[in-house]
Amino acid sequence: MQSRRLTKSSTNKVLTGLCGGIGEYLDVDPVLIRIAWLFLPGANLIAYIIGSIIVPDV
Repeated sequence: MQSRRLTKSSTNKVLTGLCGGIGEYLDVDPVLIRIAWLFLPGANLIAYIIGSIIVPDV
């Protein structure tokens, strides 16, 4: 069994590659992750900044 890790994407990158990395990890189109990120209620900007700091680069 192959171990998968969540990392920022270097190919599906708009700002930091976080949504692209989440899309690759979940096998979903990163555009759908970006759209969902916009419409989810809550502190999206703060969560994006924290995720960009915590999730490692490729």
